[in-house]
Parts: sequence; C-alpha cells; structure tokens
Amino acid sequence: MRPSGRQPDEMRAISFERGVSKHAEGSCLVRFGDTHVLCTASLEERVPAWLRNSGKGWVTAEYGMLPRATGERMRREASSGKQGGRTLEIQRLIGRSLRAVIDLQQLGEFQITVDCDVIQADGGTRTASITGGFVALHDCLRWMEARKMTSVQRVLRDHVAAISCGIHGGEPVIDLDYIEDSSAGTDANFVMTGKGGIVEIQGTAEGEPFSEAEFAALMALARKGIARLVDLQKMAIG
Repeated sequence: MRPSGRQPDEMRAISFERGVSKHAEGSCLVRFGDTHVLCTASLEERVPAWLRNSGKGWVTAEYGMLPRATGERMRREASSGKQGGRTLEIQRLIGRSLRAVIDLQQLGEFQITVDCDVIQADGGTRTASITGGFVALHDCLRWMEARKMTSVQRVLRDHVAAISCGIHGGEPVIDLDYIEDSSAGTDANFVMTGKGGIVEIQGTAEGEPFSEAEFAALMALARKGIARLVDLQKMAIG
C-alpha cells in the first residue's frame, strides 16, 4: 500500500485554475495534490539577440520556490546572488518541454517567458510546472490571437505534459508525493506530447539499478498518466 493510500496507477487530485494573475497575458494555478505552482506567461515584443531579424520567436521559462513552499523556510536565491544548480536544471527542462510543441517561426519575433513559482511543494514540482505552464502558454497565445498578433492553431502544434513515476516498495507507481519521492528506489520524470511523442525522460536509481522490464512498467504508467493530464488540459482550456 502506498503511504497516501492510492493505487499504483492512481494520480493525485489535479486541477487547473486559469486567469489567476491580473497582469499576465496567460496564467494558471496548477495543483497536483498538495503541490501548488503558479504559472504565468508574459509576452515581450523582442527576442534574444541571436534571433533578431530571423522571423522566429522564443519561449523560455524561469522556476523558483517560495521560502515557505516546504516544511522549513528556505533562503531566497536572490539573497544569495545566484540561482542553484537544481533551479537552473528545472527551468531549462520547462523551457525545452514547452518549445517542443511550439512553431517558433509561426510565433514571429516575440518572446514568451513562463514563470513557474512553487507556492507549496509536496513532490513533482517540475512535472506540475510543465503541465500547468502549458496552460498558461496557451492562454498567452489566445491573448495574442485576440489582438491579431498570431494564430494559436498555427503556433501550437500539440499539448505537452509531464508526470513522475518511480519504484516504491518494489512496485512501480505514478505521481510520487514527497514521502514516496524521498524513499523511492527509482525516480523518473517523463515529458510527453499529446500525440505520445517523448520530449524528455529523466530516470535515476537511488539504490539498486532498475531493469529494462521495470523501466517499461514505468513508461506504461507515464503514458497512461500523461494521456489523463492532456485530457484535463483540454477540459481546462475548453
């Protein structure tokens, strides 16, 4: 039995609340159980220097955790003068994941920055950020479309979502919370598109190496979970 009482293939309660930021062109508060992430998408009429006059746009991401997102207060990274390695790795993952479903040429010379701020953490913050970040990005594109700046249908090629899977107590399980994540023998994050394309897989054995059969079991769980997440995204954005 999982610590949460969930079945091996049962995800936490997941919800998307759109339009939570007054000023952002797109926003979404995503909840994976007790993990809550505020995702905002901000539009700028500029691109990085290396993309100027190329006709292409850019989508990037930033990630951070509020000081009391966890059990004990964390020091703000801004107060130390630099971002930590984990933060940089996660925000690059979010950016790569979102760009995988964007036609940058059709976007035009605009930059969209998706900020993912973890309000409360209970495992799976990066997967929640990617999944909620997509909804915020979609709404930003809708905002642009309403002003005849672009077309969502041309720019957005597919959905993208992410889920964690792992081996806990010798059994493959999906959507690990903190208790499971901190004690899992294997922990993996899967990023996939709505059509089933693989964007990225991050898998690590914390103790005993995992077998190819165990990896296949994790992949099967991930495919099922991401299909569910995409369905929820579609319901949220109408």
